[in-house]
Amino acid sequence: MTLRTARRSSLVDQVIDQLKGEIATGAWAVGTKIPPEPVLSEMLGVGRNTVREAVRALTHAGLLECRQGDGTYVRATSELSGVMRRRLRAAELLEILEVRRGLEVEAARLAAARRTEADVAAIRRALRRCEERLAAGDRAGFVEADLAFHTAVVEATHNRVLVDLYGDFSEALRAAITTAADLLDHVEVPHAPIADAVAEGDAEAAERATQSCLEAVIRSIGGLPSG
Repeated sequence: MTLRTARRSSLVDQVIDQLKGEIATGAWAVGTKIPPEPVLSEMLGVGRNTVREAVRALTHAGLLECRQGDGTYVRATSELSGVMRRRLRAAELLEILEVRRGLEVEAARLAAARRTEADVAAIRRALRRCEERLAAGDRAGFVEADLAFHTAVVEATHNRVLVDLYGDFSEALRAAITTAADLLDHVEVPHAPIADAVAEGDAEAAERATQSCLEAVIRSIGGLPSG
């Protein structure tokens, strides 16, 4: 753990920054419980009121969730991710998938133009994982593999804003992907053409392949006419 004693003025802000750092680096992963207030107070060298105020601020921002009688859990890795989680919780699955399609189609186009050999290798590894999980009938594993595949494509764009935006969006996407996976037992989700087009540097083909992939999912929930 990388927490250190807080110094100077504005202790609450310092504590907020340090707690956010633990979350952002993955030291405190989404879904895990953070140390209790007395422990944090001792580790940081500040009063419990300061810790309480910092935790309250991060809870309001959507990064933490206080569960009465249980403790405080990490809910998101950034304020944007927290906002997205709240917004996507109230959204229709079709709306979420349409936004996802827009992000991933643009990412595929850029990735085809900018990918490196290392990027292509990462995309191929992620593709194999998708195929393995799908063949095994591992629905939960496929959700993670699908997200990892599209994340690898996004990272191949080398656009830090897009990578960060998709990272925040993808946290909130998990529930939507899981719901979609429940509907996809008999629907082909064509990932391989995306990987091939990106590897070949064909931006137009990458766009078309990604469009087809997401449209297959959208069509499966009745969002597009079949045929």
